[in-house]
Amino acid sequence: MGKIVYDPLAKDELDEAVRFYENCQKGLGRRFLSAVESSTKSISDFPDIYPIIRDHFRRCLIQKFPYGIIFSIEDELIYIIAVMHLKRKPGYWFDRIEE
Repeated sequence: MGKIVYDPLAKDELDEAVRFYENCQKGLGRRFLSAVESSTKSISDFPDIYPIIRDHFRRCLIQKFPYGIIFSIEDELIYIIAVMHLKRKPGYWFDRIEE
């Protein structure tokens, strides 16, 4: 498909989660980041297979971790609006959507 672009807040969420997992267990942060990279590769290759969860935003679940990647398909790119923990404040990212 196209290039992956992270919203700055989504990038911050990703970095925070990597740090959290690395602090829990050495190497776990790297495994989480690897799972995210695998998910973004799949999103880039097959963006339409992921379910729409609100408006035109889709969600990809990250294997082995309780996180999802919320994204939209924009012309020639994939825009990641959130890297969200699935059990914490679902829907918090709605405020990021420009109406």
